[in-house]
Amino acid sequence: MTGWLEIGRGDAPLVVAFPHTGTDILPDIEAGFVSPWLARRDADWWVHELYAFARALGATTVRTRLSRSVIDVNRDPSGASLYPGQTTTELCPTSTFDGDPLYAGEPPSADEIDRRRRLYFDPYHDALQGEIQRLRAPHGRVALYDAHSIRSRIPRLFEGELPLFNIGTNGGLACGTALSDAIEAICAKSGYSHVRDGRFKGGWTTRHYGRPADGVHAIQMELSMRGYLTEPAVPTPDNWPAPWSPETAAGLHPHLVAILNACLAFAKA
Repeated sequence: MTGWLEIGRGDAPLVVAFPHTGTDILPDIEAGFVSPWLARRDADWWVHELYAFARALGATTVRTRLSRSVIDVNRDPSGASLYPGQTTTELCPTSTFDGDPLYAGEPPSADEIDRRRRLYFDPYHDALQGEIQRLRAPHGRVALYDAHSIRSRIPRLFEGELPLFNIGTNGGLACGTALSDAIEAICAKSGYSHVRDGRFKGGWTTRHYGRPADGVHAIQMELSMRGYLTEPAVPTPDNWPAPWSPETAAGLHPHLVAILNACLAFAKA
């Protein structure tokens, strides 16, 4: 497959990453799944559309079109859990967020996982690292914003309804406090619920690249999907994914614009 990696280059000191918005599945891999719909169900639906304005701000965007069920580029490539003791999915997931098996037969072997890592995980992160380095040269400081979303209620992963804004900073290690404080202040004023370093503290991208001492400040934003689309109580092939609707997302849009502008202001300070 070609064209699975999308890079939009800007000159501002901000990189916006989209690791989970892809839905493409290679035919040989798709044949092993229980169903193509199930293998796409946990995508961060329409998040790249939600942040389409980022390019107009001068931000660089990096996106994989591949489904996270092929390989999750926001997991530790060693296979180590990012959330020890809590339920999570693997580098090459074998089940959905709800615990449904993804594979009709045997899950990927160690050799197959390594093949997917070399073909897709490594190039994605080579691109991400390259863009960060390109922008650090003229600016010195760069903000990396890892954009995510998830269904508001997934009992296997968390209790109750998730706050709408979930800010992840790896416990404050991945970015300067001034950046996370500015973003949290915007979330607090939005009228929507929010939390910092709650259930989602930041995935491998945030933890790996966030090096404030080296001028790279990484932050993850996990949005509850109810903020920009209509969530069904139970997703089925007939009702999921909900279609992209700019009108439904309109209430959230100005707050996301403010958040990315805060990232830019911090990086340029």
